[in-house]
Amino acid sequence: MFAKLPGKVWTGIIVFLAVVIIAAGAVIFLKFPRSQPVKISLNLQNTQNSQSPSQGQIFIDGAVTNPGSYDLKAGDTLDTILQTAGVTANADLERLSLYIPQTDEIETAQKVDINHAESWLLEALPGIGETLAGRIIDYRQQNGSFHNINELTSVTGISLSTYEKIKDMVTVGN
Repeated sequence: MFAKLPGKVWTGIIVFLAVVIIAAGAVIFLKFPRSQPVKISLNLQNTQNSQSPSQGQIFIDGAVTNPGSYDLKAGDTLDTILQTAGVTANADLERLSLYIPQTDEIETAQKVDINHAESWLLEALPGIGETLAGRIIDYRQQNGSFHNINELTSVTGISLSTYEKIKDMVTVGN
């Protein structure tokens, strides 16, 4: 039955299937966001004392479960440091970034991303306990991601004075 179809029909069918496959591939590519690259910032201290176990600190951010600063000890490998930070399944380990600050560069404090922080991290903020951390998480689940940090005042229980205490410690990620 199919063998009797003319060549132009087969060409049309093949072209149609190719277009469908390409369109489906484009939709899948656009639907799934690319993973955040893991960013590593190294801050080595000039250690005069050989008894000190720490050789400096390394800051890890990006697609890790525990972003932050870690003590860097002699013999540490990148693999052990990344395991400590908890690399997520969607981390792009092909694109690691290493940032080495200049000696006179001022270090900026790490901020808590209120769109992604877990309860325990929110609880570490001044004036935010277990109850308010839960309300922040509930608010973002019900209303979507925060667009700016000022929206924290819309969370029940976060007063302007509480907001003023934490505004320099929080950020809004995508």
